Amino acid sequence: MDVRADPTRQLVRLRGRSYVAFVFSPVVPIVEWLAEIDATLARSPGYFVGKPIVLDLSAVDLSSSAIAHLVGSLSERNIRVLGIEGVEEERLAANMPPLLTGGRACVITRSEPTKAEPEPKPKPTSLLLENPVRSGQSIVFMEGDVTVLGSVGSGAEIVAGGSIHIYGTLRGRAMAGVNGNSAARIYCQKIEAELLAIDGYYQTAEEIDVALRNRPAQAWLEGDTMKITPLN
Repeated sequence: MDVRADPTRQLVRLRGRSYVAFVFSPVVPIVEWLAEIDATLARSPGYFVGKPIVLDLSAVDLSSSAIAHLVGSLSERNIRVLGIEGVEEERLAANMPPLLTGGRACVITRSEPTKAEPEPKPKPTSLLLENPVRSGQSIVFMEGDVTVLGSVGSGAEIVAGGSIHIYGTLRGRAMAGVNGNSAARIYCQKIEAELLAIDGYYQTAEEIDVALRNRPAQAWLEGDTMKITPLN
C-alpha cells in the first residue's frame, strides 16, 4: 500500500480590527462644500492624511460620473476615501471605493451578562498619561476621559470618548466626546491648540481668540457652538 502523507495545510488566520473613521457628508453645491474642505486644510495642512475616510452620499443625488469626480477631487487634496455609503451600488464604477453598509455611530455599548456568565472585569473609564505627548503621537481612548500630566506637542493629537484634561501646554489637536458625548469638555493650562473638537464641532487655531493664547482655558459645547473661555 502506497501511503502518502498529506502536506500540512497552512490555515488562513483571520483577525478583526476596528478603526475610527471620519465621515464626510457632502452637500450641494459641491463646489462650495469643497471650498470649506480647502479652508479646513489651509488651517490644518495634512490633517486628514492617513486617516480612514468614509463618504456618505445620502444627502445628495449624484450620478456615477459626479461621484467619481468628487472622489478624485478629494484624492487631489490627499484625502483617500476608504468606502462610500448612502448610495446605490449601481452608481459606483469598478474603480471606485467599495460600498459600505452597516456603519453606525461610534458609541460604546455595554451588554448585561447573563446569570450563567461570570461578571466581566470592568474596563477603565479614564486614561492617565504621565509623560508628554510628543509631535506625531496619536492617543485614542474611546472609553472615557484622558488626562495628560505634561504637554501635548504640535502635530500630536488626543482623541477621547469623554473629556480631555491637559496639565501643560496644548499645542496639538484635542478631540473630545467623539462617541457623541456633547457634554464632554477640554481643559488645558496653556492653550496654543492647532484644533479643538467636541462631538464633531471644532475650532482651529485661527478661530480661537488670541486673547486666550498662553492662558488656562476650557472648551465646551453650547448647542451647536463651541465656547472657549479662560479658567480663573
